[in-house]
Amino acid sequence: MTTIRGEDITETIRAALQYIAVYHAPDYMQRLTEAYRNEESPAARDAIGQILQSARMAALGHRPVCQDTGMVTVFARLGQSATISGDRTLEEYINEGVRLAYLDEGNPLRASMVADPIFARRNTRDNTPAVTHVESCLGDRLELMVAAKGGGSENKARYAMLNPAASVADWVVETVEGLGAGWCPPGVISVGVGGSAEKAMLLAKRALMDEIDMHDLLERGPATPEEELRVELYRRINALGIGAQGLGGLTTVVDVKVTSYPTHAASKPVALMPQCAANRHAKVTLTGEGPVYLDPPDLSLWPEIDGSASDRILRRVNVDTLTKEEMAQWQPGETLLLSGHILTGRDAAHRRISEILTRGETLPFSLQGRVIYYVGPVDPVGSEVVGPAGPTTSTRMDGYTQMMLDQGLLSMIGKAERGPDAVERIAAAGATYIIAVGGAAVLVSRAIRGARMVAFEDLGMEAVREFEIRDMPVTVAVDSTGQSVHRLGPARWRRAPAPAES
Repeated sequence: MTTIRGEDITETIRAALQYIAVYHAPDYMQRLTEAYRNEESPAARDAIGQILQSARMAALGHRPVCQDTGMVTVFARLGQSATISGDRTLEEYINEGVRLAYLDEGNPLRASMVADPIFARRNTRDNTPAVTHVESCLGDRLELMVAAKGGGSENKARYAMLNPAASVADWVVETVEGLGAGWCPPGVISVGVGGSAEKAMLLAKRALMDEIDMHDLLERGPATPEEELRVELYRRINALGIGAQGLGGLTTVVDVKVTSYPTHAASKPVALMPQCAANRHAKVTLTGEGPVYLDPPDLSLWPEIDGSASDRILRRVNVDTLTKEEMAQWQPGETLLLSGHILTGRDAAHRRISEILTRGETLPFSLQGRVIYYVGPVDPVGSEVVGPAGPTTSTRMDGYTQMMLDQGLLSMIGKAERGPDAVERIAAAGATYIIAVGGAAVLVSRAIRGARMVAFEDLGMEAVREFEIRDMPVTVAVDSTGQSVHRLGPARWRRAPAPAES
């Protein structure tokens, strides 16, 4: 019988979460570097280049790879010959590790979890609780698979109960095509088939943490029907032309996972889980000999990208003097370098603005002629002005678009596509929508030279701030006539799937 101390579980979880917050998985970095070298779409190549450049900065500077430091998920496999000592449950020891990791003074991680999800939605301030799944197994060890899943990719999880004769491949491809870019491709798509509704979802979520091995699978060829399905899905999804950040390109996924489980004869439950460009997860095993620490990865796999768009002519924009006439010259897919002063605000701030205006009151700041950035940054450390500050998914703000435009807003910065109604309203106002690269949070933060609180400080990371920026890289996603790069780009790069090798 092995005894595992509860305190060792807590420390292992703490250390693992700090590790995955700053280091991408080496297998993902290798495949992403290959995608960067092979990408033919200039906009997509720029986006991948920014992710790689930011990843290196995060690893060397020991700062989060993404401002959304994730909802913690833990898959625990506890051996039946192991016992946990202490006066807390396994979940309580895990949650204490989460709390310590996210409140670390040297590298604070953004707390995103809210309690009372139906009504009050109050931030728990320490990112607890984790979502923990416990399975008993043979042996005398405790195996922990630890992940930190961003909201953008988690929100794109999908489930369907197909007819037994229906094609899993067709449903997956059609579903991915309809997801948009909010899950921050290029990443991984995981599919769980069988069991019950909840089992299919767990199969898909758990498989996301497996090693990326599509490159090896393609080299040796599939040996099972499930591997054949993986290859088919990999080729068909990439042939959709969605590309990095939905800008249109050759690589949308670097791997596809398929896992199955026996199911009822009348059923065919299918779950789909996307994994974003952050791809944070790690496996640790406790044997009763103390906490476990992961060794730093070989940073030679983190390529040095010398300017993600250095070979292109860039348009520099002073947002302090920006006009609709100037924005009318912008083209979809064009790279801009923004300087000046922008406001920040996302879900809770927009809701607060709506409440104030509904009461007929005056806002504590003006939106006239301003640009707003949909962001919830990580707290700064040391001499930082702000912590990692990448964009959040913009479609969540679609319902507030007309309200903001009515207040004189000129442009919005976020990630992924906007809905058709929002695009129509943006065009009608002669406004624009531009995107920063999701997964390049450290790189974006380096363009922020000043930050001050403006309003709604009680909202924490969702408060309204003013950023002073210099050469912040963005891409024109919706121009002032309503042309959308998220529609034009994938249409241009869509192609027939590569044929299977005989």
